Amino acid sequence: MPADRLDFRADRTDRPNASSPGRAPEQAKGDPGLPTVADALEVASLQAGIPEVLAGSVEVPVRWVHVSDSERVAALLDGGELLLTTGAGWPGAADALARLVDELADAGLAGIVLELGTRFAVVPPPLVAACRARDLALVTLDREVKFVAVTEEVHRRIIAGQVEALQERQRLHELFTGLSLRGAPVEVVVRETARALRAPVVLEDLAHEVVVADPFDLAEAEVLDGWSGRSRRLPPEWTRVPVAARGTRWGELIALPGPPHPAGPATVLEQAATALALSRLADGEEAWARLRAEGLIAALLGERYVTVADVEARLESSGFPVRGRALYVAVSTAGASGRRAADADTDGRTVADVRTLTADVGAERILLVSLPAGARLPDPLVAELDPGAVSDPAATTAELLAAIPVVRRLARQAAPGSVLRVADRPLARLAAELSGDHRLQEHSARLLAPLIRHDDATDGDLLRVLRAVVAHPGNRTAAATASHLSRSVFYQRLALIADLLGADLDDGETLSALHLALLAHGR
Repeated sequence: MPADRLDFRADRTDRPNASSPGRAPEQAKGDPGLPTVADALEVASLQAGIPEVLAGSVEVPVRWVHVSDSERVAALLDGGELLLTTGAGWPGAADALARLVDELADAGLAGIVLELGTRFAVVPPPLVAACRARDLALVTLDREVKFVAVTEEVHRRIIAGQVEALQERQRLHELFTGLSLRGAPVEVVVRETARALRAPVVLEDLAHEVVVADPFDLAEAEVLDGWSGRSRRLPPEWTRVPVAARGTRWGELIALPGPPHPAGPATVLEQAATALALSRLADGEEAWARLRAEGLIAALLGERYVTVADVEARLESSGFPVRGRALYVAVSTAGASGRRAADADTDGRTVADVRTLTADVGAERILLVSLPAGARLPDPLVAELDPGAVSDPAATTAELLAAIPVVRRLARQAAPGSVLRVADRPLARLAAELSGDHRLQEHSARLLAPLIRHDDATDGDLLRVLRAVVAHPGNRTAAATASHLSRSVFYQRLALIADLLGADLDDGETLSALHLALLAHGR
């Protein structure tokens, strides 16, 4: 095979070369069912001529096959044709050939298939050079072929491709119409779009912040890392359509490169974007912000991620900066409303870059806060947690993830009127960090088993009383008050607990062991 002969079977996509002069890349997107020049070269009638690709892109779509030997054929073209010719009426001078190629390229010709032997025994070098300059596909045939057979085969492929594209458009219409009628959540629409395209799909808002993303078979970090900057640069290989309705535009639905699709990625995205726009109209202005926060927090709580890098990329792409920041986890057990502040007062200073994510999970309200490095958590945000708990500042995403179970466990111990800080509860931190250790669970079960059996059998309150005791060590009056029992009844309960455990509740080591057991047991 000559060094300049191209392998037209390798690494094909469903797009022409967007950077080539005289090409029409949007034609491929608009008519995805069309075969390319490379597809046309695979038909048996052309293979019989031993085709050689000497110049240009073979990824240009073919709309029709045109047979002509005329030098003035460019005037008869509408664009997208594959020209079959012997070159019988073509000039031989280099400048005339270059002019002919320019006219054909300007007319939008998809490619030239030149049968050698009638006009040219070998392909003229000026013709090859001119086609390369315009990135116009030039294919030579060493053997005579029946042009009518080529036309029939290629046209059969064109029609079959158009039928397939039409059928796929109908399937997509039914899919996304069904999702809209059922009120499918946004994340389901995005997921089905990614499945249809077999490629990553991202829904972003007007600030280029990710609302929902489905990476398909890629890592989240690979898809989302540096998302905002990449999206603003408008990568030409991405396909994007607006999500809009009634004159209002909310964002864009974007597909990253994937395998060819019969209907084309733009068609798939347009159908999905319509479903998303209808959903947005029904759900209201705050729907996407709420969805973003709830989706992120649910993924973190459920540990639905593969690597810390995936979490970091997802948070950053959603407008929650984590690199070089002070990160906090806060939990309220009364559903106190966190707020996403643009300005908040801290230490008498104005911190103009506070970002929060808030979601309700059962009886808890989870709040993630990102502050400039060194800034303290704003007091107004802390006050809204009552009752609840807040973490120490985390400097990395890994530290933030580790703090979540600790703060959730501590928040369950907070009494009304109090916000507990992890820094002030080292034993609670230890219990949370060791919650997956079977030895801690065995310790808890062994120490508390007599009390649990008693409470289960009598519908008793010994565990609750013991919690009050460890919460107020050395202060029986406060413990009795916290238990909501009279002093006499409280002391009866203490005596029963000591008897069942065979332990001295005034012993510091015993009380510490029981406190750890209660923390491991939870509520």
